[in-house]
Amino acid sequence: MAERVLFFILAIVAIASAGGVVFSRNPVRSALLLVLNFFTLALIYFMLSAQFIGALQVIVYAGAIMVLFLFVIMLLNLGSPEAVMQERDLKRPLAYLIGFGILATLVGQAFVLLLPMTPQPPSQAGTAKVIGQALFTQWAYPVLLMGVLLTVGVIGSILLARRRVS
Repeated sequence: MAERVLFFILAIVAIASAGGVVFSRNPVRSALLLVLNFFTLALIYFMLSAQFIGALQVIVYAGAIMVLFLFVIMLLNLGSPEAVMQERDLKRPLAYLIGFGILATLVGQAFVLLLPMTPQPPSQAGTAKVIGQALFTQWAYPVLLMGVLLTVGVIGSILLARRRVS
């Protein structure tokens, strides 16, 4: 019972922080609310016995990606919120349509949860051991190909940046 209460508290915090990200006019405050959202999602992952995914959520998203976001926000110096609001007015109907579509999907999934319970995955489903065994056996070649692709992308971006400086 305590796990369920904690889950609902974390879910409410995650939904409130996501709403704060969308409705905040200050981009730095919005980015910090996104960090809070990432941490609550990581805690939910930990509650679902997906420790590896939760740790990746904190390290990759709340750490590296958000530092990059804050750096870009500070670098761009977004200026006055009036210019941003004029741009938002054009996209508002599409945003409402997409938002209501996502809300309908979430409500539909909530009704699916009310149906009889499905079998739970094994307790080892989200651990680092299971994921590591899958990555080094079944998915070894796709992981190697992605590493090569990312390396080529980094080398290409370095070459493009070097040409612009010269």
